[in-house]
Amino acid sequence: QLQLVESGGGLVQPGGSLRLSCAASGFTLNYYGIGWFRQAPGKEREGVSFTSVGGGSANYADSVKGRFTISRDNAKNMVYLQMNSLKPEDTGIYYCAVRWTRPTAQNMLDTSYYDYWGQGTQVTVSS
Repeated sequence: QLQLVESGGGLVQPGGSLRLSCAASGFTLNYYGIGWFRQAPGKEREGVSFTSVGGGSANYADSVKGRFTISRDNAKNMVYLQMNSLKPEDTGIYYCAVRWTRPTAQNMLDTSYYDYWGQGTQVTVSS
């Protein structure tokens, strides 16, 4: 059975760090592109980061470049999102998702191209 499970969220002060995990089961995560997304209250879900098949490349939304790092552990069938220098505007529910199709530069972080989603983990950045 296909499953994606996020973990690692929590409450952190501005400037702090968190590492989110995305555990996959029912398929080999390394064979597919994986994205991290977030949704703040009252806002649309937005793309945060993408890792290509095999982890050969990574892409980030401008708002998180230089602060977030996406990575894979193929042996554990997991993807991570290391988040540093967190800001209050990073608050939201974070989701990982898998896409069965290859991305283009235009749709890499487009939610409509992702085929399966986890349930999300809450990240709150507040003092």
